[in-house]
Amino acid sequence: MDLFRMTTLHNNGHLGSCGILASRRASLPLPPAATTSCPPSRTFLNLAAPLIARRMEYFEARLMGYSPEQMYDVVSNVDSYKHFVPWCKRSKVVRGHNSVLKAHLEIGFPPIVERYTSEVTVIPNHQVRAVCTDCSLFNHLETVWRFCPGPPDQPESCTVEFHVAFEFKSLLHSQLATVFFDEVVKQMVNAFEKRAAKLYGPQAIVQEKVALRRTSI
Repeated sequence: MDLFRMTTLHNNGHLGSCGILASRRASLPLPPAATTSCPPSRTFLNLAAPLIARRMEYFEARLMGYSPEQMYDVVSNVDSYKHFVPWCKRSKVVRGHNSVLKAHLEIGFPPIVERYTSEVTVIPNHQVRAVCTDCSLFNHLETVWRFCPGPPDQPESCTVEFHVAFEFKSLLHSQLATVFFDEVVKQMVNAFEKRAAKLYGPQAIVQEKVALRRTSI
């Protein structure tokens, strides 16, 4: 069953998340093209184009055959990320106080290995928000998961909303992200869905609904 349908955002993007999350961004103007007598050369990364560090954003919503409580438990268990999240080599919660956790994570995109600290704020059974607070790879990294009850006729279901925004410090990494961004994010969301299936069994049969949005700023 095809779960993906991509909609490209133009100009300002608006991300609705159960009536809570809204994000508006304005596109940066591109610098004027340089005048040259020779046609620009092309490379795999299109390095002839202006190298501009960009904040990239992605939003996805899926109707899943698991309850909001079940999906919240999967996402909020940061300690277990190393067992199923792609490229996550290490995950450890080092401090927790009420609704705020601090976690150390390590990600590996060979040959890059990056360790960073993430502050995780949770609203039980509703939201998990993680913000990178100590990282040499990103200027900004934030993920938000929200879990909303599914249709009344499908009580054991929920709509899972995933929003990620990040900006690399390196211009080269920013260019690489434009090539691999979509596939990486899709694999991330799929990993959490598969984790739920491993813990709770196959999904109840539900009507699939998908909203996808991506934008570069």
